[in-house]
Amino acid sequence: MNMNKVSFAFFIIFSLAINFAFFLGDIDNPEHHSSYELFVAIVVSLIATVLKFGERSQIGATLLATSLVADLCLICAALVWGISVHVLHLAMTPETMSSIVSLSGAALIANIISVILLVLETMTMRR
Repeated sequence: MNMNKVSFAFFIIFSLAINFAFFLGDIDNPEHHSSYELFVAIVVSLIATVLKFGERSQIGATLLATSLVADLCLICAALVWGISVHVLHLAMTPETMSSIVSLSGAALIANIISVILLVLETMTMRR
């Protein structure tokens, strides 16, 4: 068993799972979405992105692109949260929370595409 491939797949799938954990819940209820989950989703997604830089195939380029989209969406979600609450000193409104969760949903779609590509690549590999 190749541990590099295991860790590569682990972080791609973990990125999807933790993003889904943040996304799950009422879209406009701040009590259903933890800032810590968003932080962990960003960190794991960034780790998955770094691991994808070594791929040299066309699927590898597409995997990297999906990861960059997920990173950008999650970072934008964190910026919306941070700016609205800590810079503008506004209370977390349902509108702001739904924007944050929507950006996380966009990252979730990118992560789903990434996992599908990973599975397709694994299925087409020959021994």
